[in-house]
Amino acid sequence: MSERLILCIGTRKGLFVAESSKSRRKFELRGPFAPGVGVYSALIDKRGKPRIYASSCNPFFGMKVLLSTDLGKTFKETKSAPAFPKDDGRAMANIWSLVPGDGRKEVLCGVEPAALFRSSDGGDSWEMVPGISNHEHARKWHPGAGGLCMHTIIRDGKRVHLGISTGGHYLSEDGGKTFTASNKGVGAGFQPDPYPEFGQCVHKIARHDDAPGRLYMQNHGGWGEWEGPGGPRPDIGVLRSDDYGHTWYSIAKGLPSDFGFPIVVHPHDADTVYVMPLEPSTRTCPGGAPAVWRSEDGGGSWKRLARGFPKKESFFTVQRDAMDIDEMKSPALYLGTTTGQLWMGREGGEEWSCLFDSLPPIHCVKAAVV
Repeated sequence: MSERLILCIGTRKGLFVAESSKSRRKFELRGPFAPGVGVYSALIDKRGKPRIYASSCNPFFGMKVLLSTDLGKTFKETKSAPAFPKDDGRAMANIWSLVPGDGRKEVLCGVEPAALFRSSDGGDSWEMVPGISNHEHARKWHPGAGGLCMHTIIRDGKRVHLGISTGGHYLSEDGGKTFTASNKGVGAGFQPDPYPEFGQCVHKIARHDDAPGRLYMQNHGGWGEWEGPGGPRPDIGVLRSDDYGHTWYSIAKGLPSDFGFPIVVHPHDADTVYVMPLEPSTRTCPGGAPAVWRSEDGGGSWKRLARGFPKKESFFTVQRDAMDIDEMKSPALYLGTTTGQLWMGREGGEEWSCLFDSLPPIHCVKAAVV
């Protein structure tokens, strides 16, 4: 069987799966699965026989994890879902992140309120990871506008990077046994101390295997030249680290806004990174003119990519997990909006077209060739 391109589209009213040949000429849409229920995270797991995982967050019947072994034609619930111990005092509100762990069946899961869970059997049973879930800071974190969510999990050998809103960036260098707040240079303009040890509203973190020490971050920016005790402060919304996340510095110069949610790295080039700037007050595209911005020098300079998008009066909002990129030789980007459009940007974002224009509000988009 020839390789297929699979898109998982998590929405406010269920999960949709779109399938195409590698030509990307025509997409077949399936779903919704878990109809009427919010889906905030999905994982296309290519270890061994491909498996698709997705969260299903029902306010009445609780958290579920869905599993497909036939490329999204059918789904079933795993035997259990992450849950806090009865005496913990916290109640599960959402599942924000699903990523591969070690081995062929381990899955890691970030939830709300911010905590990390691990399954060693493909999602049938779950255990809480105490090093971060019971961290001394955990009960001091506060929810952002989207909740107190652990939305980013990045594994790099023994290193594990976590993004928490509003907790900040946490780093483990011992395989997830212990975690340290690692936010030097990451700002929090809404706090009296704009550079606290923790409590930053990190929106998303990304990296590339070819540059393991480098990470890119979309932080909660939009504070401009804020005047504080130390004088004016530079933009703090789009950041880079070159030392495995120990320190961070701004790469926002040249962008129309340093506020946004997603950040995505090119699959074949660690120097190429994409963001979608938004107006911080409205969380919509500046001036009603949608555009993705690309840097090909690691954030040193930026280019606006808008060909095919509406030129005005389209006030998109794109959430933190609603932009992804496929792995083809000439990759395409995909982004979903809270007004239900799914867009594809061919040639690395040079030419945009709308694949679907009437889906429910989109929370997450994942792309993979399987």
